[in-house]
Amino acid sequence: MKINLLLFGSLREAAGESRLEVELPDGSRLSDLRQWLADRNPLVDQLGDRLAGSINMEMADLGDALSDGDEVAFLPPVAGGDGTPKRCTISDVALNEEEVAARVEGPDAGGVVSFIGRVRNHARGESIEHLEYEAYPAMAEREMEKIVDTAAEKWPGTRVAIAHRVGKLEIGDAAVVVVAASAHRGEAFDACRFAIDTLKITVPIWKREVATSGAYWVDDHA
Repeated sequence: MKINLLLFGSLREAAGESRLEVELPDGSRLSDLRQWLADRNPLVDQLGDRLAGSINMEMADLGDALSDGDEVAFLPPVAGGDGTPKRCTISDVALNEEEVAARVEGPDAGGVVSFIGRVRNHARGESIEHLEYEAYPAMAEREMEKIVDTAAEKWPGTRVAIAHRVGKLEIGDAAVVVVAASAHRGEAFDACRFAIDTLKITVPIWKREVATSGAYWVDDHA
């Protein structure tokens, strides 16, 4: 069977390719594909348990079976269509806080809390020149939708929207905007904090810092 393998971030850079067609025996599992990649890319073993896998844009376990034509991605640590505006988006253009807020504001919202993550000029003791963000766009938006759905369950009546930028970002550019709207400020603050903290763990977006001393991939992306 043939598997469509997608690579992102540091794995893509190490492999020199972002998409591979891999032939595996029928009955193969995600662990077999991981071993296939590890035999060709030492970074797989270096990342160890921090390297997650997905099958057809759903997080998967190594024991999960593969089928012919599956789209599989190995994810380094992170780091619509019906006319309805999306709550969560990945964009390669500058983010607009007011536009993101408009996705969730309403006459019932007594508290609206925004978080903007911007590119700073230093990190980890390095002087930063610019950042480069890379995402698995369709899966990233799906995972962000899960976050805002969970926030709505935890804080009923609260609405959350998220926008994340990809590509090259200069110092001061907004990398991520999270807006939470609720009847009361407490729920809005809590939901906004929950969304950005969870995004940094579960959403397949990777950050590459370009410093004066060189460039490197980092795990914390927002």
